[in-house]
Amino acid sequence: MKQKLLSLLLAGLLAFSLTGCQKQEESQQGQPQNQGQDQNQPQDSPEDDQNPADPAEEITVRVAALKGPTAMGMVKWMEDAAQGQSQGQYEFTLAGAPDEITGGIVTGEFDAAAVPANLAAVLYNKTQGQVQLAALNTLGVLYLVESGEQIQSVEDLRGRTIYATGKGSTPEYALNYVLTQNGLTPGQDVQVEYKTEHAELAALLASGQADLALLPQPFVTSALAQNENLRIALDLTELWDQAAQGKSVLTMGCLIVRKEFAQQHPQALETLMEEYGASAAYVTDEANLEQAAALIEKNDIIQAAVAQKALPQCNIVFLTGEEMRAKAEGFYQVLMEADPAAVGGQLPGDDFYYQGQ
Repeated sequence: MKQKLLSLLLAGLLAFSLTGCQKQEESQQGQPQNQGQDQNQPQDSPEDDQNPADPAEEITVRVAALKGPTAMGMVKWMEDAAQGQSQGQYEFTLAGAPDEITGGIVTGEFDAAAVPANLAAVLYNKTQGQVQLAALNTLGVLYLVESGEQIQSVEDLRGRTIYATGKGSTPEYALNYVLTQNGLTPGQDVQVEYKTEHAELAALLASGQADLALLPQPFVTSALAQNENLRIALDLTELWDQAAQGKSVLTMGCLIVRKEFAQQHPQALETLMEEYGASAAYVTDEANLEQAAALIEKNDIIQAAVAQKALPQCNIVFLTGEEMRAKAEGFYQVLMEADPAAVGGQLPGDDFYYQGQ
């Protein structure tokens, strides 16, 4: 009897011991993970989740540009990125016409884009302020080129047909402004026939299929090199300056960014601006013309020999901040007075001008 009682007692003690171990294990599993750690070890701060770091290298910034001066200023930056030597990570897209880029900006396919200056204002109005102007990258580069010696003044354009590119963007509005300020009505006194791409028009001019055309550099130089009968008849930048009487300068190209991108990735944008600015400085340095021209050909913009001759006339700049705003506002005001559609119906608001961090 005593032996049976002792056996029962031992079994009960064993069961109690196992239950206690199980409860202790469950209790340890339910403790917060930071309990039991050395109090001297650093712990995560709630602010780390609220303000995540934004190093440029953590995201790939999608950048688009038009083949021409707006992309030529980028080529050193593009090369550095391709060789893994840039601070940020980038994906570049080059297009032949503005409409190949505008949709991507609106839908968020691109984070930044080099586009005609007036198009920046149009997109700002079209997207209810979701686009910002970050920099001006090209000033006046438009020229009227003819085969022969007939055009010596704007009045000589009366009754002629001008072939041009850039319908709905800066070239069209700049040409219309110069014509109207000189007493000519586009579509009546002067006919304008638009082509899609600069390269296409340059080829028509060089082959003699067009005898009078409005072209930007470097395509002017390309056409002149192929046809000795061609010459620069009029400089549209000079004509703009005369018509505007100091109120503005002809502003051809700019860099725009999506406002959402600028707000979410300010450091990435600042890095982009630094690298683009350095690239523009490199390309416009006379000591780098040969290397810059080679990069321009490498990116299928134009032949190196042509690019090297044209670069000094391409008016590539990189203007930001208040200088950018002053030039842009004067340009937009002239366009607004001439044709509100040129800027999307109304002048952009203060939030259009990106001023940095």
